[in-house]
Amino acid sequence: MLATLTGLGLSASAGLNAYIPLLTVGLMARYTDAVPLGQAWQWIEHPATLAVLGVLLAVELIADKVPALDHLNDTLQTFVRPTSGGITFAAGSTAVPLGEIAGEASAGAEGSGGPAWGALLAGCLVALALHAVKTLARPMANTATLGCAAPVLSAVEDAVSFATSLLAVVVPLLVLVILPLVVLGGFLLLRRRRARAPRPTGVPAPEDPEVPGPWLPGPGPGESVVTDSAYRHPAIGPYSSSDD
Repeated sequence: MLATLTGLGLSASAGLNAYIPLLTVGLMARYTDAVPLGQAWQWIEHPATLAVLGVLLAVELIADKVPALDHLNDTLQTFVRPTSGGITFAAGSTAVPLGEIAGEASAGAEGSGGPAWGALLAGCLVALALHAVKTLARPMANTATLGCAAPVLSAVEDAVSFATSLLAVVVPLLVLVILPLVVLGGFLLLRRRRARAPRPTGVPAPEDPEVPGPWLPGPGPGESVVTDSAYRHPAIGPYSSSDD
């Protein structure tokens, strides 16, 4: 169970930043005993792998904080982040029988030396879901703030990704708290940005009763615009308080 939570937290972290959880797993596997990698995943802790991941992370940290470039980066990462999520889930949950994740058939495959397809698929789906939320929220935030939100949101996402990766290895139970908060935060951000989306030019707000629109017929030929003391009824014509 704890190993499954570790894999879940690492794959969710990969949905925000593909390289932070991979580096976390690789460094902790190489220099500590917190992540005992299976034989199929020991390449993650190799010095050459760690060096490449470090360079890719540096590029990601810069590109993700530049408006417009961050959108291009997210598009390219559509394939990278789910792949990272699958790898980290499978590597982090090496000790978990796959029957717990994807049924007895997968457990039998793993026991016979086959690949952990269930864990890979689960990690890919988790990372893809978080990546989709990030990709949808970022353009709306950039548009609403003229690009000022890009570096701030990117820094927050990096911090969340690092904290989630670290806690997934050290205190896996906290994943049950952190992951719902991350999903909720992404949902609220999407909802808030959609509510603040700019109204199309020429379309007045429906709550303004003095502006003609589909909810209030406009003035006919020869009629003046309605004011507070007079309004135009669609059936009986203009009415003024002076008629009383």
